[in-house]
Amino acid sequence: MQSKWYETLFENYGQKYDSESFTQGTIGECDFIEKEIGFNKSIKILDIGCGTGRHSIELSKRGYNIMGIDLSDSQLARAREKAQKRGLKINFLKHDARSLPFENEFDLVIMLCEGAFPLMETDEMNYEILENATKSLKDSGKFIFTTLNGLFPLYHSVEEFCSSNRDRNITEVEDDNGNKKKLECNERYYLPSEITWLLKTLGYIKIDIFDAKLGALSRNDKLTTGDFEMLVVAEKQ
Repeated sequence: MQSKWYETLFENYGQKYDSESFTQGTIGECDFIEKEIGFNKSIKILDIGCGTGRHSIELSKRGYNIMGIDLSDSQLARAREKAQKRGLKINFLKHDARSLPFENEFDLVIMLCEGAFPLMETDEMNYEILENATKSLKDSGKFIFTTLNGLFPLYHSVEEFCSSNRDRNITEVEDDNGNKKKLECNERYYLPSEITWLLKTLGYIKIDIFDAKLGALSRNDKLTTGDFEMLVVAEKQ
């Protein structure tokens, strides 16, 4: 069976991934997460689409109990290697975010930098990720994630966006061995109203959406049509 584009992208792409510009905001992003949970180190956190473990490792260094899950063997291997070098004990497990074994287990679920959602081929698959993240949360748990802001392409290219709500583009990457890959990417942009509706169907009672500034997540940054990515903070019933 042919690998999906997001599976191919993350094959043997650990060291290079960690040097990408979009992965350099870990400290500030974890600062925001800490504030959102009131610096409560007794809670249990799930990092969906953890990749090379940058958020899991930083939060573990700060004393939090966290588990990371991802679909990529090479990204998980890199995460385990980094954690071991730092003397951290973190469970990094291989799971598909559309089918998680957890139920009412975590106080907080994070899913940052499009680690899983919204990379799937269909809206139904993306919804399964939100559904499984929600199932993993305890009652009154919190869900923090980032996703592509549908206002951005709607404002910049209405005709192309309205046809599918998707960004189909050719992306070229180079893996850790220097092999170059050309991938046909297919990502879903979501309007804030769509995210709000989807989360309400899953039982969230409070949903806040902001601009997602790299390394500087904040409740003070209002989402605009010029923002490529949005930050979602939702609280479960």
